[in-house]
Amino acid sequence: MPEGLLPTRRDVLVATALTSVATMMPMPLRAAASGAIRPFGMTFPQEQLDDLRRRVSATRWPDRETVADDTQGVQLATIRTLAEYWAADYDWSKMAARLEALPQFVTEIDGLDIHFIHVRSKRETALPLIVTHGWPGSIIEQLKIIGPLSDPTAHGGTASDAFHVVIPSLPGYGFSGKPTGPEWTPVRIARAWAVLMQRLGYAKYVAQGGDWGNAVSEQMALQQPPGLLGIHTNMAATVPADVSKALAAGGPAPAGLSPDEKHAWDQLDDFYKNGLGYAIEMNNRPQTLYGIVDSPVGLAAWMLDHDIRSYRLIARVFDGKTEGLTRDDILDNVTLYWLTNTAISSARLYWDNAHFPSGGFFDPRGIKIPVAVSAFPDEIYQAPRSWAERAYPKLIHYNRPEKGGHFAAWEQPAAFSAELRAAFRPLRQTT
Repeated sequence: MPEGLLPTRRDVLVATALTSVATMMPMPLRAAASGAIRPFGMTFPQEQLDDLRRRVSATRWPDRETVADDTQGVQLATIRTLAEYWAADYDWSKMAARLEALPQFVTEIDGLDIHFIHVRSKRETALPLIVTHGWPGSIIEQLKIIGPLSDPTAHGGTASDAFHVVIPSLPGYGFSGKPTGPEWTPVRIARAWAVLMQRLGYAKYVAQGGDWGNAVSEQMALQQPPGLLGIHTNMAATVPADVSKALAAGGPAPAGLSPDEKHAWDQLDDFYKNGLGYAIEMNNRPQTLYGIVDSPVGLAAWMLDHDIRSYRLIARVFDGKTEGLTRDDILDNVTLYWLTNTAISSARLYWDNAHFPSGGFFDPRGIKIPVAVSAFPDEIYQAPRSWAERAYPKLIHYNRPEKGGHFAAWEQPAAFSAELRAAFRPLRQTT
């Protein structure tokens, strides 16, 4: 979740067809024609995977935390269990096979190669949808929703709920190119996504996102590119100005908040006080993070410590509990960052956004097109309906699912897919 767009308490800190990959970053072959869409594939040399395992096994460990809880950060027992599994039992080839089975492409937009998954539904009247991940996420976050959205009849839905699904990798993330200059902000990415959907031939479409994906989707909504019918968010920007001001000042909460609003305040206040360490560093000094480029366990710990509810879910997974994610889910995502050497290139999105800001991350932006909100209970904050109605004058859907957190599509794909089907039904008649 990007600190750079948050209210001001922290502001002062503030190829032919397949590409062969022989280095730390997969390099798609350049196409002769500008704007061409090229098929994309990836392989990683076995020696790179062997090196990863060796580095994990050779980790130099610190002393145990001096408290009995997680207030000092990722606990030693959790990360050691993760490392033991990573070194001995984890198998990247399973995720590689899942990715290779999907239609993947790359195209140059605004001077940068953009990688994306593109799964067309068999139903030609399906609604085109572009889904954007965040940090510390990737396209792996959305893999579980591709089937339910593109082939709903096989997953408890109806044929009329089908989507053509486009899932791009953010610039500097995964298999997309790494920007060589600054100012690849959500504003610029939003423009690139509109070009991508136009290039794919979609005259009308919808957008979805959480975390950075919400920032990008909301910027698309503000830009109103031709064909964008509406957006869905699972991390809405709805915090009223008086609440933002009180948060920036360190509280107390404004008087007169409803129970749902007070719950949202409590969640935000906790995150502002205890959950922004990673974002402050990446906002200000992303290039300093050499340690997470050199140490896989360092990278894993950095990525796990995003928000407390997500971290505790992951800690329970490595403690043997059954949760919405599995050990392999978590390590698939971390391993993708490691193999593509994108720890720092992804972090620079925070720096870019902090230096070329486009408004508070949770502040309403004045979006005028239709918006749908799914307020998951374990998100950084569960947006109350009252705030959503004020932030989005054309609110077409609001729901509070029973379970799910910051990585909702990844953790609860069935519920997430059902949310998107319901959210965009009112817009299908306009396609």
